[in-house]
Amino acid sequence: MQPSQISIIVPCYNEYKRLPKPAYLSFLKNNPQATICFVNDCSTDKTLSLLEDIKQLFPNQIIILTNAKNSGKADSVRNGVLYCHQHQTASYLAYLDADLATSLEECFSYLTFLREGKKFVFASRILKIGSVVERKFSRFVFGRIIATFISSILDIKVYDTQCGCKVFDISISELLFKKPFLSKWLFDVELFSRMLCFYKKEIALQLMDEIPVKKWSDVGDSKVKMTYAFQL
Repeated sequence: MQPSQISIIVPCYNEYKRLPKPAYLSFLKNNPQATICFVNDCSTDKTLSLLEDIKQLFPNQIIILTNAKNSGKADSVRNGVLYCHQHQTASYLAYLDADLATSLEECFSYLTFLREGKKFVFASRILKIGSVVERKFSRFVFGRIIATFISSILDIKVYDTQCGCKVFDISISELLFKKPFLSKWLFDVELFSRMLCFYKKEIALQLMDEIPVKKWSDVGDSKVKMTYAFQL
């Protein structure tokens, strides 16, 4: 497989009814320099069959990995990133939720910011003129609680750490993902911590950028319970 511009890691656990196949097919057709790495977390439904159907149509743009056991989103994303790093599948890596609350096209567009010298950019559900953010109020409150604690603990001004779209240069993929995560779901917090620990704070902030989403839709029910915020 020839290196692509970007490899997008998509963790999948029982996504057969949620994964929007037409959206994936359209993106792959229109962006031949992009690859998608699906990581099947031992799904018990027909998710794997669905992924294989997509791979048959775009064999050179699809990678399918399967975890040895059900491990959660953090390990699934980590396994996908480390695989893409090891095989040098692309210059830039990203990860997205399987239901595409943030679209593949918007994720791909963030390459512009990385080419301007950033190393790590992330989508943010900031509601502003021209943006569309469709989100349940309960999840909005949950997200604000998390973000407020994180901003205070890490002492950085960040509005949204938990939006499921992160894009980064492959050169920092080992820095961010080499070590296992403490959290199975809200591992994004640890990515920010690792950036701040590896670089001086001033440099880390220069290498990161928070990008307001153009469109984000609360597609399905979250697999993360609100009580997990307190565990975190």
